[in-house]
Amino acid sequence: METRRWQHPAVCSASILIPLRGAAECVRSRHRYVTHCKMANARRMVCFALYVGLGLVPSSLGVILRTTDKIVWANEFEPIELTCLIESISTNNPRIEWKKIKNGIPSYVYFQNKVSGDLENRAQLREPANILIFNTTRSDTAEYRCEVAAIDDQRDFDEILISLAVRVKPVVPRCSVPEAVTVGTSTELRCLENEGFPAPQYRWFHNNEELPLEPKTSLKFVNSSYSINPDTGGLKFRRVRKEDAGEYYCQAKNDAGHAQCHPQMMEVYDVDILGIFLKTFGVVLFFFCLAACVCHSLKRGCFHSKGHSENNYNWAAPNNGVEYGDADEGHFRHKSSFVI
Repeated sequence: METRRWQHPAVCSASILIPLRGAAECVRSRHRYVTHCKMANARRMVCFALYVGLGLVPSSLGVILRTTDKIVWANEFEPIELTCLIESISTNNPRIEWKKIKNGIPSYVYFQNKVSGDLENRAQLREPANILIFNTTRSDTAEYRCEVAAIDDQRDFDEILISLAVRVKPVVPRCSVPEAVTVGTSTELRCLENEGFPAPQYRWFHNNEELPLEPKTSLKFVNSSYSINPDTGGLKFRRVRKEDAGEYYCQAKNDAGHAQCHPQMMEVYDVDILGIFLKTFGVVLFFFCLAACVCHSLKRGCFHSKGHSENNYNWAAPNNGVEYGDADEGHFRHKSSFVI
């Protein structure tokens, strides 16, 4: 009978010999383990458990799984294989299942020997228990659990968890570039993209030349006052120079790829002192002429109106031969005599 010595001062003394074959008999059946192994020496069973944990017991006692990568990255629309390798097993036809766990909710993607759920018609099982996804999508980002049940093995079940993250290429970002700015003023150019995963980093180009994140590191841009935020896509100028005029475009990039917007022109104008003076003078002259017209109209009485007492009233002449004058004449005019 094969024996091995386990040396662990806290649990197993150096004098205890572990009969592995006899210990294996104890774990051959769970029910027999409860009934028969209670008869064994307690320290012997503790030592046997340590042997199992360290892999000193022959692997034929149970099914053991492993994977090449527990964290897997894939590009959208490209194939990816999740590995579930069976290192030891005695059962000829074990039950293999794959579950997708998203937001804490599990669902079958391989069950009863066929692909189902989100991966139906998009994946297949490959020996020994790997699952191959033909074209990954962003919705495939989740955790996947491979489960193998082997009823003829002492350890009849094992599982392994794999995390899948699908990279998504950025789409064309939305760029905002001012058409014209004045020398010495501040301005900001914006760039935004919402589809890429992981979140993209942003770069700006001026006349097809990439702007360095730190202008002081380049002799060409050492006098520039701009700053770039690669996380938000903002390009800010504290003081615009004449040399800052030209075409600008932004590029969003992550591990899956990149995309850029169309170039847009930004013009830079000098401060036009003469133009400002002429505009100011024109406004002042307009208000002066307006005031002169108002004063001239007041002098001519264009805005003077007669009072109610100065209105003329015409009274119709009576038929008895007497005519009455206008009310504003203030007297009675005798037009003909009469005899009583």
